[in-house]
Amino acid sequence: MKSTFWLSVTLTLFCLVTSENCTVQDDDMYNTHLETVIVGRPVVIDCYWDKKLHLNQKSYNLSWYRNGNEEPITKITDSRIHQDDNKLWFLSAKFQDSGLYTCVVWESARCYKSIVRVEVSSNTDVQCFHDELYNKAELPIGSNGVIVCPALDSLKDYRNALSIRWYKECKQLDGERFAFHSNDFIINNINSNDSGMYQCKATYIYEGNIYNISRSILVTAVASPKRKRTTILYPRNNTIEAELGSNVFVECNVSTFRDSVISIAWKVNNTLVDDLFKGRIQEGIEKDNNLTEEWLSVVPLNITELKQEDYGERFVCHAGEVAAYISVQPPSAAIHYTGYMAGGLAAVVLITAVLVLIYMLFKIDIILWYRKSCHPFLNKKVADGKIYDAYVLSPKTHNPDQFVLKVLPEVLENQCGYTLFIFGRDDLPGKALVTIIDETIKQSRRLIIILKSESPSYQLLEEAPEQQIALYNALVHDGIKVILIEMDKIKDYSNMPESIQYIKRKHGAIRWKGDFMKSQSYSASTKFWKKVRYQMPLGHQISTEIPLVETLFDTSQTIK
Repeated sequence: MKSTFWLSVTLTLFCLVTSENCTVQDDDMYNTHLETVIVGRPVVIDCYWDKKLHLNQKSYNLSWYRNGNEEPITKITDSRIHQDDNKLWFLSAKFQDSGLYTCVVWESARCYKSIVRVEVSSNTDVQCFHDELYNKAELPIGSNGVIVCPALDSLKDYRNALSIRWYKECKQLDGERFAFHSNDFIINNINSNDSGMYQCKATYIYEGNIYNISRSILVTAVASPKRKRTTILYPRNNTIEAELGSNVFVECNVSTFRDSVISIAWKVNNTLVDDLFKGRIQEGIEKDNNLTEEWLSVVPLNITELKQEDYGERFVCHAGEVAAYISVQPPSAAIHYTGYMAGGLAAVVLITAVLVLIYMLFKIDIILWYRKSCHPFLNKKVADGKIYDAYVLSPKTHNPDQFVLKVLPEVLENQCGYTLFIFGRDDLPGKALVTIIDETIKQSRRLIIILKSESPSYQLLEEAPEQQIALYNALVHDGIKVILIEMDKIKDYSNMPESIQYIKRKHGAIRWKGDFMKSQSYSASTKFWKKVRYQMPLGHQISTEIPLVETLFDTSQTIK
C-alpha cells in the first residue's frame, strides 16, 4: 500500500513539473478545438489523444488542465467540473466556465497535448430550441431516415436516461410515420414537408442527480440521388494519331455510381494487354476519385514503343458491362507525305530504270533517230576546213578489196552522203606519196582502219608508210577519231603495232559478219552499218527512207 501511495505521488509531481513544458506533437493539433454549450446543461468533452492512442492500444496517463492552473482538474465525480474516464465533465455549465482547457498525455518518454476552447452560451428560448447551436442532417426523399440525438452520444451510461422526447418546430412528434428506437428517431417515407428544426430532450441521472439535456438538429429532405449507370467518358471509340516508334499514353476514364464495384481492364482481342504484349504495352494502376455524387476511375494504358502492327488495332477498355476502344493511326500529314514520296520515288526509279534499259539496248538507234529528227539543226556541213568525212586505210593484198572499193562506198557515200578518201582510188598520180597522205589525213574528220587476221596483212600494215603517217596524225598531231573495222575475228592483238592496240583498248572495234554477195550487205539499216554511222561525224543522213520501227527492232540481220 505504501509503495502504491508513493508511486501515485511521484506521478502527480511528474505531471505538475512537465505539464507546462509539454508541447503540441502533431500537426493536426495546432488548431484549437471549439466546444459550444448552453448554460445550465451538462456536457462531456473528449481528448483527441485519448481516442488516437486508445485505438493504437498504447498505455498512457492523461490529465486535464484549465489554462492558468498548474494543478490538474479533479477526478472526484461529485464535483461540478471533473475528469472521469479521461473525459472532462461539466454537470451544469456556467458562464464562468468559458475558456481554454488542455488535456496532457504521457506515453513512455513522449508527451502530447490537446487544447479545447469552451464557450458557454445563454439559452434564449428554454421552451423550444436554440437559434445558433444545432447539428445538421440530410435525409433522402422516399427513404426511411434516422435522426440520432447527439446529446446522449457523449454522456456516460446514457441508458439511465428516464425519458427521451422528440419535437419539430417546438411541437412534440407522434404518429404512424414515426418510430422511436433507443435514442434514435425514425421517419418512414420521407417527403419534402419533413424538412425543419428537430429537437431531442432527455432527463439524465448521474451520481444520483437528475439533469435535463437537449440538442437541436436541422433536417433537410433532399431528392434521392439517381443511381448513375457506368459510363466510359474516354475513349469513345475514337482514333488518335502517333508516329512510329513513339510512346503513346492514354487513359480510360470511367464514371459510375457510389459504392459500386466494377472491374476495369485494357484488352486486345479479349486478351489482357499485359498478357498479350509482354511489357511493351502495359496497363497502369487504377486511380479512384470521390466526386459529389459519383466515382471517377482512371486506368492508364502505356504503349512504350509504337510498332507498325499496332496501327489499326483496337485497344478496348472494359468497365463492367460496357466497353469502348481507341485506335492508333499514323499522322495525317505523314500518311500523305509518305505516300506521295514513296509513289513519286518509285515512279522516278521505275522510269529511270526503263530509260536506262532502253538507252543501253537501243543507244545507237536513238542517236541515229535523233540525228535524223533534228536534221535541219544537226545535219549541216561543219565549217572546219575539212574536205573528207573519213580517210580509209586498208592493208594491201594481191587481190582487189571488194569491201573497201565496193561495199564501203556504196553504203557510206551513196546511201549516207559521206565523202571518203580511199587510198589507191582517190590519189592522183604524179604527186609524192608522203605529201598526198599527209595532206589528205589533215583534210579528213575520221580515220577508218580495216584489219584482217592474216599475218601478212599485219606486217604490210605496219610497214606501209601511209599507215605510219595516218596513225601519227590521228594520235599525235590532229587527234582524229579512229574507227577500227575487223573483217574477221581477231583473237590476239599482241602482234599488232602498239598504236593499234591502244586504239582497240580505248575505242574498241566493229566486226564485219556476212557475205558481200547478199543484199543485206548494202543496207545502211543493219547493225554493222548503224555502228559505223554512229561513229561517223554529224552533217549527213541516210539518203533513203527507212521506217523507225524497222530500224529499232531489226534483229534478223547477220551483220553486226
